[in-house]
Amino acid sequence: MSRVTEIRYVGYATPDIDAERKFYGEVWGLKEVHEQDGLVYFAAQGHDELYVVRLRQSHTAHIDVVSLATETRGDVDALFEKVKAAGNQIIFEPRDLTQFGGGYGFRFFSTDGLSFEISAEVRRGTSRPLEPREAIPERISHIVFHSPDHRAQTQFFIDVLGFRLSDWIGDFMSFLRCNTAHHRIAFLPGPPCLNHVAYDMPNVDEMMRGIARLKRKDVDLRWGPGRHTAGNNTFSYFTTPNGFAVEYTSELEQVDDASWEPQVYEPAPHIMDQWGTGTGGPQTMPKPAADTGLFRAAEV
Repeated sequence: MSRVTEIRYVGYATPDIDAERKFYGEVWGLKEVHEQDGLVYFAAQGHDELYVVRLRQSHTAHIDVVSLATETRGDVDALFEKVKAAGNQIIFEPRDLTQFGGGYGFRFFSTDGLSFEISAEVRRGTSRPLEPREAIPERISHIVFHSPDHRAQTQFFIDVLGFRLSDWIGDFMSFLRCNTAHHRIAFLPGPPCLNHVAYDMPNVDEMMRGIARLKRKDVDLRWGPGRHTAGNNTFSYFTTPNGFAVEYTSELEQVDDASWEPQVYEPAPHIMDQWGTGTGGPQTMPKPAADTGLFRAAEV
């Protein structure tokens, strides 16, 4: 069965691209790999995805596109037919992509109005083993969204895009996987928008060293360090200069994709954070607000 298999990148529109560019390249630990036609691309050096962040100057801060991977051109075509049959608005049909890295893919709006791309045959980048104490991200770990109908969005990702349900927290947060990682996508109630993008650190020690580096760079820790229950991953949350939430995480649970049985965790402080020793909490994160780019297709 054709399905999404991984996250590729998140494309951001930013009012202050210079500040965001400095943050990702000099503070967060990504590597700038390309610049063309007003777009700046950053890779995570521990994985061969060509890039994981794309920046573009804009009057407002919003999400241009979230790109997801599938295996082959045939999978792109099959997923396109399923998305179209589900009634989603198509931005463009499957075609050869002209953006950095090329590939073959299509774009569509979720029913909430966020733009998604599904692609295959994108050029691979380079990767290297990260050295101890570098404390930089290996790759994108997962993305969390808000939706006014988070249950419907969860079911769309399962029925149409081939994700599988890993767990729920109560009835308000779903965790979805597309490979052996416990979750690559999660949904919360709220206005349609991004909640945060998380990046895998090699281990908890490297996450803590990353927190220390950000502290030295005067970037405030919004929430953490802690350890979630669903996925059993550690966490530490920050915001970029343009107000997007980002996370360093580590030790995300690996599961048997074919046999994992979902659980429902009852909401409680120790479910959100097993340790309970960090600063902040969900209330200290940016308040969700409808993305200003809903149903507006980026030209690139």
